[in-house]
Amino acid sequence: MLMFSQVIIKIVGLIYKLYLTNKEGFGDRGNAIYGGAFQIYALFLTISSIGVPNAISKLVSSKIAVGDNKGAYRIFKIAFFMFGLLGFIGSSILFFGANYIANNYLQIPEAEITILALSPSVFLVSISSVLRGYFNGKENLSVTANSQSLEQIFKTIFSILLVNQIASISSNNTILMAGAATLATTLATLFTLIYLYRYFIKRKKEVWKEVLLSNKYKRDSVMTIIKNILVVSIPIALCALFSAITKTIDAFTVVRMLKNIIGEEQATLQYGILSGKVDTLITLPFSFNIAFATALVPTISAAIAKKEIYIAKKRIKFSILLTILIGMPCTLYMSVFSSNILKLLFPNALAGAEMLAIASWSIIFVVLTQTINGALQGLGKVNVPVIAFGVGAIIKLVLNILLIPIIGVSGAIISSIASHIVSFIICFISLNKNLNISFSISKFLIKPALASILMVVCSYIIYMKLEASASNNILLIVSLLVGIIVYIISIFMLKILSQDEIFMLPYGQKMYKKVKRR
Repeated sequence: MLMFSQVIIKIVGLIYKLYLTNKEGFGDRGNAIYGGAFQIYALFLTISSIGVPNAISKLVSSKIAVGDNKGAYRIFKIAFFMFGLLGFIGSSILFFGANYIANNYLQIPEAEITILALSPSVFLVSISSVLRGYFNGKENLSVTANSQSLEQIFKTIFSILLVNQIASISSNNTILMAGAATLATTLATLFTLIYLYRYFIKRKKEVWKEVLLSNKYKRDSVMTIIKNILVVSIPIALCALFSAITKTIDAFTVVRMLKNIIGEEQATLQYGILSGKVDTLITLPFSFNIAFATALVPTISAAIAKKEIYIAKKRIKFSILLTILIGMPCTLYMSVFSSNILKLLFPNALAGAEMLAIASWSIIFVVLTQTINGALQGLGKVNVPVIAFGVGAIIKLVLNILLIPIIGVSGAIISSIASHIVSFIICFISLNKNLNISFSISKFLIKPALASILMVVCSYIIYMKLEASASNNILLIVSLLVGIIVYIISIFMLKILSQDEIFMLPYGQKMYKKVKRR
């Protein structure tokens, strides 16, 4: 369900991103204003709410696993008020500090309006995060999936409507259009919170019944619960904070360091391409893969609480394998077809093919780190990702300072790849040390790489053979579909997934029986 929702989210999200980038008056400059403000918003969001769903999910699932539904509900109530207050403080700082942040931190004065428009979202998302964490802890992941899908749908609809309206009124004023796009985000988060709250109210009787029937209630003090929440959420938030800082490093170094070399306008455009197009495309696989990281936390927490180590190992290995099967073909395909992808998606703003080709090599390391972090959080090893991302952020900053003056914006991309590789290595070593999981090189590396190469080679041959007979857009879609079919067949032919692993997939048994007959 989470996987399906993430597919919807990215497809719908891509629609509004394409609309904005190709919209007259917005383009790469609009993306720079929008992207800069959004990175600051993400930083504040990290402090007030990122890590909350996983922290609440972990604590609630651990309580429910031992029959303490009342204790789980008490954790939810205290977290609701706690993070609501933090979210309100974050929104206030962002609102009143918008001018200072835009002028002194981003050095993009035009971003002030977009920061103001985004500021209420910090409070709204903080409360929504607690509700999602509670539902995740009860393994009701469909609520989170539906709410995320609805948020992106609302965001896309409001973005198109508001930007189009402002464009017609202001004669395509880029600053006001960027502000309208971020206001759409705030409205979308408001509607999402309303959906989650209404769902909670409808389930209140059922929740209360579980609380009354709780037979192993252990009453913890408010301070103990707050401490437990912070012990889990702070490391997760710090991990996300370092990840967000890695992105904001580009926000305050790219324009700052390039404007003296190529001029402020060109520097802003370069950052707009990086934040608006390249980052949008390479995060597509991250969003699909987040389902594994999210689902792993309550599953592993429950398994550890019941001392079922074998189940925890099995789930982790399966999730890592699927992560590789998602990330590896995405990395290769996006690198080879970078120019064609931009022609398809951004016909009015083609720049950035070289950036995308280089940046795509970060995909496999980021998605693997994402899944391993979910496993480490479920195991209670929440400090490891903090260290990993902290080291990664330092490497990112140092390499940005060294490389950007020499090779331009490509230096920022290369430093990101190096940062992700180091973070992955640290997290993987820790996971292996704590659970001693054995990974077959053939199953987890050689065979997935071979299947991915076959996919890209077949796609490339189809594209080149038919290049003279059809447009780039049609050829790219056809070659991709052929490549996906080849990839799926390769997975079965190479026996990358065992029968048990196929059965763990949604509709896995039906799929296995059909392939077996053929």
